[in-house]
Amino acid sequence: MTRRARPLWPALLLALACLTGCAMPQATAVTVKVLAINDFHGSLRTPPGSLRIPDPADASRTLTVRAGGADHLATLIAELQAKNPLHVFVAAGDLVGASPLLSALFHDEPTIESLSRMGLRVSAVGNHEFDRGSAELLRLQRGGCAADGCRGPQAFGGAGFQYLAAGTRDTRSGQPLLPATHVERFAGVAVAFIGLTLKSTPSMVAARGVRGLAFSDEAQTINAEVARLRAQGVAAFVVLLHQGGFPAEGPRVEPDGCTDVDGPIIKLVPRLDQAVAVVVTGHTHRAYNCRIDGRLVTSAGSHGRLLTEIDLELDPARGRVVQAQARNHVVDASRYARDPAQSALIEAYERLAQPLAQRRVARLAGALSREANAAGESPLGQVIADAQLEATRSAGAQVAFMNPGGIRASLPRPADGWLSFEELFAAQPFGNALVTMTLSGAQIIELLEQQWHGQPLAAGRVLQVSSGFTYTWDASRPRGQRVLAGSLRLHGSAIADDSRVRVTVNSFMADGGDHFRALRQGSERHTGMQDIEALEAYLAARPNPLPLLPRITRLH
Repeated sequence: MTRRARPLWPALLLALACLTGCAMPQATAVTVKVLAINDFHGSLRTPPGSLRIPDPADASRTLTVRAGGADHLATLIAELQAKNPLHVFVAAGDLVGASPLLSALFHDEPTIESLSRMGLRVSAVGNHEFDRGSAELLRLQRGGCAADGCRGPQAFGGAGFQYLAAGTRDTRSGQPLLPATHVERFAGVAVAFIGLTLKSTPSMVAARGVRGLAFSDEAQTINAEVARLRAQGVAAFVVLLHQGGFPAEGPRVEPDGCTDVDGPIIKLVPRLDQAVAVVVTGHTHRAYNCRIDGRLVTSAGSHGRLLTEIDLELDPARGRVVQAQARNHVVDASRYARDPAQSALIEAYERLAQPLAQRRVARLAGALSREANAAGESPLGQVIADAQLEATRSAGAQVAFMNPGGIRASLPRPADGWLSFEELFAAQPFGNALVTMTLSGAQIIELLEQQWHGQPLAAGRVLQVSSGFTYTWDASRPRGQRVLAGSLRLHGSAIADDSRVRVTVNSFMADGGDHFRALRQGSERHTGMQDIEALEAYLAARPNPLPLLPRITRLH
């Protein structure tokens, strides 16, 4: 008996139906949580001062929040990471440098250890990572004792995370200083992190800090790395860039605001390869959460007061970022408990630092603010300039100029009337030497015009000036013509273009830092004591330096 063949038409009908109506199985999207900080600056303890933020219940009102601190930050990071097993913690530079005494006294090793324990995976280098030179940066990466020996409670093993420095190379060897990228895989999908600092780092760091290094254009560097990684099959890109923007000024911090953002980042992002989906930024110490040229662009302010939470949606088939959204969280010290491991680390270093930190340096009758008035002067800026003039009179100094970026904190009114070394160090943490040089009157005018030339903000960087020196500037005039001719005076006498004036500045400025290149022309140089020593001596002799009279006049 022969077997009868089964008819084929039912199977054919089913196949035809599937061609028109059966959906093929789709790969499930991969979601990844990226947590980010920037400009931490060694702020292990909750920084002084509070954030003023909008009241969530009433946007017209403001809340004051004590924010930051490594032990509170670690707790928030752990809470957010618990929401998604696919996560990574990253940073956009200036983790160290311009740090409080608790970190700086130990060459910022406590900060590196703290962030390593939090699980930081990668960070861009910032300009302040070069404050002590590339050899010291590499030591922080790899471990070992500093040149003056080991000071910490345990051996320093180096960073548990990788610094990235795309576009920074050693000019002697031609080789990159540090890796440019790091590729992380989430459920099999590769995400590349490209990290770098701004091209103008040499103008922001003392010359000794960047000696032997070259810094490439940011956009060109990023695009070259995207092309290189794309050839290896990577399609998802996140940039960690130590460059940023400036949202509109206001009396409060808008953690997720993006109001009238200006600055270098606005022109830089549109130059990036379209494959770059997210740019985590820094440097300007401002908080924002923006869409620029279709990309997500974020910043978490500074000093660990905010933490950026970024949620990525990845297409597993194509390996691309298909969606990205972000939120900036306030690290509220009253809301997030202290992480025990972080607290123990901080306390171990505090015990070692306490004798120096609590040393009384001077009586102080009132607070000295670094906040500038409309003309650009601040009470603390005037006092620092006066201190530097006083400390260098033996070198013939007649006037002193202080860059506002070198003043990192106000001096508080001490509860017991005594200013501690720790508080003094917070205001001037760089340890710059004072340099006295000779400039002509014309060169001083050139220097003053550079307050608005090449600076990141239209408001410029108005130098703090010492007692006896006065001048007038007009905000309505174009850059290069703002200082009024004939307005420069020293103790009431006009300074002619051909006058020879002995001028004191810090060693960072003397090398042309902060774009004050006119100072490179100074002759008959004399190097004196450190800036913080000059300030300590000045305040010790003058417990009440107020009131201070205006020295700079602004028109319009």
